[in-house]
Order: sequence, then structure tokens, then C-alpha cells
Amino acid sequence: MDLEERVLFESDYQNEDRPERGLCGLILTPVKWFGMLVEELHWSFVLGVVIVHGISQGIGTGLGRVSTQYYMKDVQKVQPSESQVYHGIIQIPWILKPLWGLFTDVVPVFGYQRRPYFIFAGVVGVISMLFLSLQKNPNLLLALLSLTGGSAGMAIAAVTIDACVIQHSLSHPSLAGDMQSLCGLNSSIGALLGFTASGFLLRLVGPQGVFGVLSILFGLLIVLGMVIKETHIRSFAYRGVNEKFHDVGKAMWKTLKSHDVWRSCLYMYLSLVFGLDIREGLFYWFTDAKTGLAFSQEVVGSIFSFAAAGSLSGVLLFQNFFKDHPFHGVQFWTQLLYAASGLLDLIMVLRINVRFGIPDYFFVVIDEAVSHMILRLKWMPLLVLSSKLCPSGVEGTFFALFMSIDHIGLMSSSWAGGLLLHFLNVSRTEFKNLWLAILIRSISRLVPIGLLFLVPRRHSKKGDEVLKIEKIEMAPLVNDA
Repeated sequence: MDLEERVLFESDYQNEDRPERGLCGLILTPVKWFGMLVEELHWSFVLGVVIVHGISQGIGTGLGRVSTQYYMKDVQKVQPSESQVYHGIIQIPWILKPLWGLFTDVVPVFGYQRRPYFIFAGVVGVISMLFLSLQKNPNLLLALLSLTGGSAGMAIAAVTIDACVIQHSLSHPSLAGDMQSLCGLNSSIGALLGFTASGFLLRLVGPQGVFGVLSILFGLLIVLGMVIKETHIRSFAYRGVNEKFHDVGKAMWKTLKSHDVWRSCLYMYLSLVFGLDIREGLFYWFTDAKTGLAFSQEVVGSIFSFAAAGSLSGVLLFQNFFKDHPFHGVQFWTQLLYAASGLLDLIMVLRINVRFGIPDYFFVVIDEAVSHMILRLKWMPLLVLSSKLCPSGVEGTFFALFMSIDHIGLMSSSWAGGLLLHFLNVSRTEFKNLWLAILIRSISRLVPIGLLFLVPRRHSKKGDEVLKIEKIEMAPLVNDA
């Protein structure tokens, strides 16, 4: 090869490795990243993440949250403090995620560990949403049962795809952060689409009509269960299921006794509890025509869509800038900013923004976007930590246990916020003490900063953060023939 050819060859090689810049690079970089995941992890797995996290949980959460809030407020006509409690009840299936995870890890159906559970989750969701949408004379108890059934469908699908994610994280440890980012991106983009469409759908078909739309989204889980790639188990001794459950429980208990594991669980729970969820009180104030902001359904949906956009920004920030940063630094600053962002609600409720000529809608949009961006950025590192703490063989169950702790924290936060609203006499039409509830919540958010010592410190090794924990050896629970 002469000098001229060598120069041309090296130039072409450098151009291939050089990152794309400008608008072209902005488009091609995520496309290449997505294509890399499809190539490394199989298209059906990536499709599963899109359907579960992007469509079922993402769009489903966007449509479901707004429709449920309006359903409780306008159809069932409950108080905001009661709505907080009912919201916690609806989330109970998410607390049972370890049980769903245990079944997906230990009990295959017709020779498959994942496929049947996706199908079952879809069937439960479709039936629950159709029943709720067709109910003519809504009864609160039946409505709660239906909403809880829909929540159960989402939870079962989530724990099943999480098991797939953790399974791939153990076989492709270098892609663990990328898989969590894929889940977070799909969840945020889906929620953005769901919240954007929620207000218009509510105006067109009402809350119960939106529940009918959700039944279609649950139907996609049935399709996923039919196409996702999974190795067929030719033989399985169901008589030994009890022994396998015992082995799983023993392995989980041994892992939970690990110093780093139980401290991480405790921090995850407390950081959520001290968040004090009072969003139902704010929602009632947003939509109250007399003493509140009198926002329409379309406006409320658009506000939540900006919140989803903020959450998406948090995922992108984590993926591109904070993925390799130490836990304690990220957790400290995000928790501090999260507490400070809560004061934006205080400024709005006290009408300080109006005195400075800032429109309510603009201020609420900024508030929601910033708060959710910080919240997502705060939680992403803990998701990665959770995936790396899972022992092989029961990865679905153990990751579900971590997420169950997450939802127990959310339920505790919702109920604590409901008690706070009830104690301060914040009702459907009375919001005089709402500012005090916001102030108490903002102060409470500072408490987890003092609990950061519970999160294990990680040590960098060649740019890859490695958590040093006791390795737990465990024989496979299911033998492939």
C-alpha cells in the first residue's frame, strides 16, 4: 500500500469512529444505540421492553393516572385525603411483585417461564378495564377491585420483563446501565404520549371510556407472550416446587442479611416515605373552579406531559453524564434539589408567581418538569444498584423484592400524605392549609440526606463502578433438558 492509499484508508477509518455531530448525530446516535441493543440482546426482548415499559406502563400510566383522578373526583366524588388512600390500595399488587417474580423464576407453565405470565397479565388487565368501562352504575368497591385488577396486570407484566432485564444484565453486565436507560426512556416517552393524549380523550369519552382504551393496551401483552424468545423447558418436576420455593426463600434471606443489601433497601424505603405524597390535594386545587386554578382536562393532561418530559430528561442526563458518577454525590445533590423544587408549589399556592406576573400554567409546567427530572435522576442509580445486587437464579424475584420495597414506600408516602391532608382539613373545596402541607413535605424531603450513609459506597475500576458484596452461589432452580 503506497503512502496516498494509506492516508486515504486511515482517513476513512477515523471518519467511521468519529462521533456524528449536529442534528444528524443527534438522530443517528440513539438509533445506533438502539440497534446495538437489538443486536446484542435479541429484537423480541427489546420489543418486550417497549410494550411493557413504553406502552403498558408508560402510555397506560399516563392515561390511567389522569382518568383515575377524574374518576375519583367527579364520578365517585371522594375527598382528596380519601383518594390518596384509595390510590395506595390500587398499588397493592405492586407490593406483591416478589410473589409474581417467584412464580416466573420457579414455576414454568407449559415449559415456559416468561411467556405464560405475559399472557396472564394481559388477560387480567383486559377483563378489569372492560368491566370498569362498561359499568353503568359505578360502585366504589367494584371500581377499586377493577382498578386493582388492572394494576395487577401491569405489575405481573413488569416483574416478568424485569426478570428478563436482570437475566440479560447478568449475562451482559456491561449493558446493565444501558438496559435500565432503555426501560427508563420507554417509560418516560410512553408517559409523555399518554399524558398528552389523556386530556383530549377524557373530553371525548370520559374517564370510563379511557379505561376501555386501556384494555386495548393490555391486549398487546398477550401478543408479547406469543412472540418473545424463550428457551423451552422440556422437563420440569412440579412435585419439587415446594422445595424450590424453600430454596429461593433461603437464598433471598441470605442475600437480605448482607450488610449492603438491607441498608440499601432501608434507604430506598425511607427516601420515598419522607417524600410525603400530597398530589391529590394539589390536583383538586388545580381543577377547582372557585378557589383553585380551574384548569381544564386538556390543561391537566398537558401539565403531566411536561412532567413526563422532565422525567425523560432525567433519564437522558443520567445516561450521558451521571451513569459513572459515585452514588453518594448524585444522591446528595438530587435529594437536596428535590426538596428545593417542592417549594415551587408553595410559591404557586401562595400566589407569589402572580405578583411577579408569571402565569399559573407556565409556572406549573416548569414546576412539574423540574421536579420529575430531579426525581428520575435521583432514582436511576438505585435501579442500577438493585439490578447488580440480585443473585443469579432468582433475579426476577429479587429485583421484584427491591421494586416491592419501592412501592411499599410509595404507598406509605401516599397514606402519610393523605393523613396530613386530613389533619390540615384540606378537602374538595377547602385549601386554606394546603400551603402548610407543601411546606411540611419540602422539609421532610431533606431527611433522606442524613440517611445517605445507608447506601454502600462503590469503587471505580477501569471506569466501571463495581459494588463489592458477598457473592451468593445458588444452583439453578430449573434444569433445561
